[in-house]
Amino acid sequence: MGTRGRIGLQLSDDSILSVYHHYDSYPSWLGRALESHYNTKEKVAELIDGGDMSCAWTDDSFRNSNGKIEKKSEYGPQYYSERGEDCPPRLDPTLASYANKERGEEYHYVYRKVAGEYTWVCIDMNSFEDKDPETVSIPSGYLQC
Repeated sequence: MGTRGRIGLQLSDDSILSVYHHYDSYPSWLGRALESHYNTKEKVAELIDGGDMSCAWTDDSFRNSNGKIEKKSEYGPQYYSERGEDCPPRLDPTLASYANKERGEEYHYVYRKVAGEYTWVCIDMNSFEDKDPETVSIPSGYLQC
């Protein structure tokens, strides 16, 4: 079971290029992982370029033909393309279309300029409540694992 999310990068024309993220998209984990390990526009672009993913920060591979999960040599994203799926990034023309509650994702993240500097913004989609999406804070603290 996962907490569905979306990771996006706001481009110069205000469109947002994004990918789906399946596992533990809560701000206390994914938000901290993004702030800790994907904290430049280049790193975010590289993360998104890989397409939809199970997890943004892990050393697990997908199960092999024997059903075993092997460890990768280093931490990083676990892309669906690693198991043969084609799930490229999606482009939304505006932040409003990106933060579409109807898609069923629980948290949306967007790396965007705020007061002239790039930063991560987390949007709680309030998927299970009769409330509009709202910006929430990402807990502080480096996520080491």
